This record gives sequence, C-alpha cells and structure tokens, in this order.
Amino acid sequence: MHPTPLSVEFLDAQRIDLVEHPSPVLSPWEQQEVDRLWAHTTVQNPATFDGPLVASLGLDRPDPGRLTVRWAKMTYRHRALRHLRPADDVPGSIFVTVLLPTEGGLVVGRGSPATAAPGRWTLPGGSAEPPPPGQPLNMDALRRHAARELTEETGIHIPDGELRLWGLTRGRRFGSLGFHFLAPPRPSALAQRQHAHLSMSGTGQDAVELDKIELVSSAGHAARLGPCADYLHQVLDRYFSL
Repeated sequence: MHPTPLSVEFLDAQRIDLVEHPSPVLSPWEQQEVDRLWAHTTVQNPATFDGPLVASLGLDRPDPGRLTVRWAKMTYRHRALRHLRPADDVPGSIFVTVLLPTEGGLVVGRGSPATAAPGRWTLPGGSAEPPPPGQPLNMDALRRHAARELTEETGIHIPDGELRLWGLTRGRRFGSLGFHFLAPPRPSALAQRQHAHLSMSGTGQDAVELDKIELVSSAGHAARLGPCADYLHQVLDRYFSL
C-alpha cells in the first residue's frame, strides 16, 4: 500500500531543458519565519547543513515532447516555505537518484542519523546542487551528480556516462522533480561489501549517509522496511512492472 496515493506523477519528454531564474523574493515576515524554523531544525538535528540546492520554480512545455524546467539557486533552510505558503506557491526540490540493479534486487538505503531524513528508505541519491560559476545545469551535470551520490552513499563507482535517464517524477504536493537514472547491474556481493567498507570507515563529518542497505525485488518489499521517500513505491512499481 502506498503511504500517499499517487504522491508523484511520471513526466514524459524527449528533450529536457533547464533554465535558471532569479530566486523567489521573500517578504520580511517570511524571511524571519524561515530563519526561526531553521534554527529549530538545527536544534532537533545538529547535523543539518544549510547547503546550496537547486529549486524547481515550475515547468513549461514549449513544444510536444519538450519540457523546460525553471530553476533557481536556494538553500536548504528555504524548504521551510512549505509551512508558510500554499503548496502551489512553494519552490520544489530537484533531486537525483540511481536505480542500481543486482541479481538480488534494486539497492535501497536507510537514511542515517546524520541526514535530514533519518530512518527513511530511499534510492541512492540526493538534492541537486547549483553548478560551479560559468557552468550550466543540464542533464550531463545531473548525471554526474547522480554518479557522485552513488559513490558517496554506497561506495560503488559507476562512470556517469553509463547512467541513463530512466524516469522523471513530479511530486503532486510541492512539485519536486526527481531525475531517476538507471545504472548497469552490479553483483549484490559487491554492493554489500562496498557499503560495509563505508560504514566501517565513516565517522564524524564523514559519517555514512545510508546506515543500512537492502536489496528489494518489489514495491511491497520496500513497504515492509519502514518509512520511505514519497516517490519510492511508485518508482519501484513502474520498474518492476516493465
């Protein structure tokens, strides 16, 4: 059973363009509340970091088969706007994931206490970050980021050129966009061994982001693990039904 029915929708496009826009303007009251809520968040989870992220401002379809993503540079604290504005007026997050197949199933991981979502099961991945000055945010940049997140969270290195965009999802509540990349299969023993090595070596600021991994063969399997990212069940449903 899905935790939230149809929490995300799948988007189809043959071409995806990402176009930068100015960051949304906050009223003085909103800025004050964002800062207050962020202070509360850091008290609850001192590991939380107000790092840079890419926020989705909406989508356009200039031509059939073509999708334009409007995005802006923001930081994590601005997710507090979800508590201050109507859902359709909140910048959504843009994130990447990697579907890593093994002979035992897809790799999913549980967020460690050092993450913003401890205890939540997800695919390896993370929030997209703004590109360095002078470089574009495009599909190649998102693919590189997905490959880097896979290595950081599982210890498995796969060249970004070997990842292909498998699906694009949009959250129905805040419009968050998920770029889901499919990796070539790897042995389950390798996945377990590499993650165990990360877990033994990660301490302090370098603590492992996924404190446990599982190999799942169905969305129902993932549902039995515990709390999951809102996109996970529908992504797994589609993956295992193809």
